[in-house]
This record gives sequence, C-alpha cells and structure tokens, in this order.
Amino acid sequence: MNQTAEPRPLRIATRASKLALWQAEHVSALLEAQGSGRPIEIVHITSEGDRDLTSPLSQFGGLGVFTREVQKAVLDGRADLAVHSLKDLPTEPAPGLTLAGIPDRGPLYDVLILPEGSEPIESLADLPEQARIGTGSLRRRAQLLHQRSDLEMLEVRGNVQTRLKKLDSGEYDALCLAEAGMMRLELLAERNWLLLSPPEVYPAVGQGALGIECRDDDTETIEILGAISDPAVRAATTAERSLLSHLRAGCHAPIGSLSRLEENQLTLEAVVLSGDGQERIFVSESGALEAAAETGIKAAEALLEAGAGRLISPGPGSPEAL
Repeated sequence: MNQTAEPRPLRIATRASKLALWQAEHVSALLEAQGSGRPIEIVHITSEGDRDLTSPLSQFGGLGVFTREVQKAVLDGRADLAVHSLKDLPTEPAPGLTLAGIPDRGPLYDVLILPEGSEPIESLADLPEQARIGTGSLRRRAQLLHQRSDLEMLEVRGNVQTRLKKLDSGEYDALCLAEAGMMRLELLAERNWLLLSPPEVYPAVGQGALGIECRDDDTETIEILGAISDPAVRAATTAERSLLSHLRAGCHAPIGSLSRLEENQLTLEAVVLSGDGQERIFVSESGALEAAAETGIKAAEALLEAGAGRLISPGPGSPEAL
C-alpha cells in the first residue's frame, strides 16, 4: 500500500513581539490563500533589540539589531523564511539570503499618540510649549524639531504596550509611532492621535511594508514568495531602498522618503535633515516603474549634490522600532 508523505512544513522565523507575530500571521494567511499545500509553522526568535530594552537604539552596534538573529535562523536551517518590517531591514543583502517577498503595503505614515483622556489636537502647533515627545527614531526627531524647535525629544524603548503605559503614566506628552503598527495592533480606535504626513513628516524607507527573506538557493520558497508579492509595492520600496543604499546611510540617518505611483511612472520624494532639524534638504525624482532602482540612485545623487553628505553621519545604526 502506497503512503503519501506529509508535505514539509514552511517555517516562518519571527520576533516574538505582538506586532512581529501579527506580521508573521499575516504572511501565513497570504501563503495559505496562495495554496502551496504545505503546512505553516511559526518559529519565535528573540533579537538583540528585544533583549536590551534600556539602551538607546542609536547606541546599538551596527544595523539589523531587530533582524540579524531572525536571519540567522533561516541560514542555519531552523526556519525557511524570515518576516521583517521592511524599514528595519538593512539595504545591504545578508550573504546567503534573498529578499524574495514584498506583499501588500499597510499605512505609510507616522502618528502622534496622546495620553488617555487628552483632548484631540489638529496640528503640531496645538502641543504645549516644550512638550515631551517619546521617540527612538532620529528621522522622526529631526522632522518634528524642524516644525517645532522647542519640543523636548526623549528616548523611548519597549514594545508598543509598554510605551503606551509610559505615555499614560506621564513620562511623555505624546509618542511618535508608525501608523501601520498601531493599526495592525488595533490600538488607534481608543486614542486621540494626529496623523503626521508629508510634506511635514516623511516616512522611513519601506515604512508600512513587509520584507520576506529566504535562502538564496531555496528555489521552491523563492517561487512561493514571488506569488504573494505585490509588483507595485516592490517597485516603490526598491526605489526607496536604492536611495538609502546609494547614500550609504543605513537606517540611522534622519532620512525620509515616499514613492508615489501613477500609471507606469514612479516619483520618489526624499528629505535629509540635520539631527537638530535646523537644516532640511528635499528632492523629487521621477522615472519609469521598471527603472525604480535607477530613480532611487538619481534622488540620492541629487541629495548629495545639494550637500546632504555632511548631514549623514557614519556610525552605528538606529533602527526604527515601530
């Protein structure tokens, strides 16, 4: 009697935070809907950024503080693919891995979250003088200071729920977080918040998108992930990541970007700021959708020609946790 072997599970490596697990479950649902026929398992990984919840993110050594150990799980065979927030994934490819899947993109912008019981505000101008803003992101910090130089920027660490508890206990007057993360955790409905969008505040490279890596010799998984990818989102994020890579800045510099797609045309807007927000350089470049990487390079070269190089400091990365 012939026995059919059980199909090999497709194992997804992810951090164990609520947001990371949401992302892994979302990818799992996409894979099941795509119909690979393989059962899916989720493998929990603790990253360096998860273990050290006190040090400022800007002090971690190098890029990939939230991605390295998830990638390692794929490389050593504990998992078949890794799911990341694309904005946390360094643009330099990890040896042995390929970015094979970029599915649908969530909300792109940042939000300013107010404490429980606060009155709603209509703009940054409504915040009190020297309001204390919690953010671990140099990009958010610089853009907010560009709008309001009196704001007091304070480091904040921990998962989303921990940060919200700190906000409600009075440590901050507001928190700056990614809208996508707050929506995915269904935390916006119970709060007063302000949307921060261009031209005042540009999102991070790849913000709102997920990046899925697998081993570069795993042709079966590469094909499966290609089937759940969104070509328009891949083009948009390719332009943004090409910009960041050409600037050789990593995710630590105060750089914001946004790809706008219209028919077969892609327009990439980008800003670079000084750490204190006093200086700001803006560029916009357009090109064909299939030339997304080249458009990113053009935007980077325009920024450098305008003097952005002196605003981009080399050194350790500062990932955008949420």
